[in-house]
Amino acid sequence: MKRIAIYDTTLRDGTQAEDINLSTQDKIKIARKLDDLGVKYIEGGWPASNPTDQAFFQEIANYALESALICAFGSTHHPKHKPESDPNLRALMETGAPVATIFGKTWDLHVKDALRVEPERNLELIHDSVAFLKTHFKEVIFDAEHFFDGFKANPDYAIATLAQAFQAKANVLVLCDTNGGALPHEVRAAVRAVKKALPKAKLGIHAHNDSELAVANTLAAVRCGAVHVQGTMNGYGERCGNANLCSIIPNLELKFEDKYRCLPAHKLELMTMVSAYISEVANARMFNRQPFVGRSAFAHKGGIHVSAVNRNAVLYEHIDPSLVGNKQRVLLSELAGRSNIVNLAKRHGFHMDKDEPVVKGLLAELKKKAALGYDYAAAEASVELLLLRKLARRGVRDFFTLIKSHVMDSKESPDDEPRSEATVMVEVEGVEAHTAALGHGPVNALDNALRKALRPFYPRLDEMKLMDFKVRVLSGTQVRPGGTASTVRVLIESADKDSTWVTVGVSFNIIEASWQALIDSVTYKLYKDEFQKRIVSQSDVD
Repeated sequence: MKRIAIYDTTLRDGTQAEDINLSTQDKIKIARKLDDLGVKYIEGGWPASNPTDQAFFQEIANYALESALICAFGSTHHPKHKPESDPNLRALMETGAPVATIFGKTWDLHVKDALRVEPERNLELIHDSVAFLKTHFKEVIFDAEHFFDGFKANPDYAIATLAQAFQAKANVLVLCDTNGGALPHEVRAAVRAVKKALPKAKLGIHAHNDSELAVANTLAAVRCGAVHVQGTMNGYGERCGNANLCSIIPNLELKFEDKYRCLPAHKLELMTMVSAYISEVANARMFNRQPFVGRSAFAHKGGIHVSAVNRNAVLYEHIDPSLVGNKQRVLLSELAGRSNIVNLAKRHGFHMDKDEPVVKGLLAELKKKAALGYDYAAAEASVELLLLRKLARRGVRDFFTLIKSHVMDSKESPDDEPRSEATVMVEVEGVEAHTAALGHGPVNALDNALRKALRPFYPRLDEMKLMDFKVRVLSGTQVRPGGTASTVRVLIESADKDSTWVTVGVSFNIIEASWQALIDSVTYKLYKDEFQKRIVSQSDVD
């Protein structure tokens, strides 16, 4: 089995994405989670560039990591300085990190126009920087910036830059597709040329995704002999992002006849959880259709597909989802067949035949509602409640009954912020509760008023929070005079400490659609808690 060293640069290259901003504590959390996953290298940042990265290296020293080595990133020394007096290299040494990673110019055009030195001087910068750092660090990694562009323009010079780093005892020479424009066959040709010129060098690959080929280029490099892979979790990075480790690692470990080992044993199944955790810390929405770890990666919607999956999941799934910590999902929508209903019922402990009347009736109801705009493929919590209510099983009951509600928006003057106030009257176990609350908008006010009414009866609602709120005008629906009264669909994503769920509401009135989704969201939380309580109680009895 061939070992591939995984080098994660989420904390440095990943933060160059325009929508990713990490505090020092965010970076510490992510680094510890990456260590749990078992990556070999974690690039903490560029200490010479900003205080956040400097603080990270100071703080991470307080943690004992199990498997990962922390890497400090920088560049070759300035042409006007000697290595020992260069501020950039001194900043690397002050981090206390065991590994230093520096980039150097390998494209002669960059040497001329960006660095503005003679080609021979650039070779000296690379050699002297690596040689100096080798006396202070456990390992030194050389990132050959723009290598593939440089190789196409002037292969002899590009390889000469690598030779200087190798002669200076760099542990790894990393070939970088900095512009993200290389094609897999170009990567293969370049890696083979380097292997021929420097047969004893340990090679790595660092790909960007500007041509949607970062993963493919990385796999191509590994197949040609690269043993060190750089990338980011979820593909975060500048412009179109970096090579996505969430795809690279499963592909290498699961797909090739020549087995590759990227992570310690049994760590691959943490991939989906770590991916989601990092997106949460980064305050970035998960990409549902991301391969392997995305929420939709193993989701089945069409009835024919679901019927086949019920017989044998291999028919429509390229791997077992559990290998990467993901799970199969069967969706209900206007495309659903009775197999979808049977599958969903089975997941909740009901063994049903697709010819049973209740299955046919529920499918007809689902398709009718889907035609009205209810997106049950996205709102799994709402469809689960619908199924369980239809079967009158498993504790889905009316936890509360709405008696009346009122929402008022007001604006005292043109320059004032609008004021939203909601009043709600509900009945809970024969007791009426009447509350009022303010909010940032009418839906937030309704949410606050409803929780205020229910909290004395169901205190665990404090754990629940609204994560996302989406409104969409449905195409093809009747638009009333004036154009502002068309049917809308509202999706509400909610979460507690254990899980997230999505509910749906549809109406020509946005408040009513929001109320439907909100009621389902609260009901699902209460049902989930009550069901879990019964499981615990039953296990105590057993």
